Amino acid sequence: MVEIFFGIITRQAIRRGSFDSVRELVDAIRRFIDAWNERCEPFIWTKDADTILAKAKRKTTSDTQH
Repeated sequence: MVEIFFGIITRQAIRRGSFDSVRELVDAIRRFIDAWNERCEPFIWTKDADTILAKAKRKTTSDTQH
């Protein structure tokens, strides 16, 4: 869920902006989070756990050993 949120904040706040300083970037992130919290709703899972876990089990693509 954290990765989803970071994807959202990246697309909606960071990539769209132009920042002349770290302070401006931090302020933009804080404004986004404040607005997000005002209209927040819980994330809703669209797939059941078995489907997600099945996809997470990746097949081996090579026989290399690391």
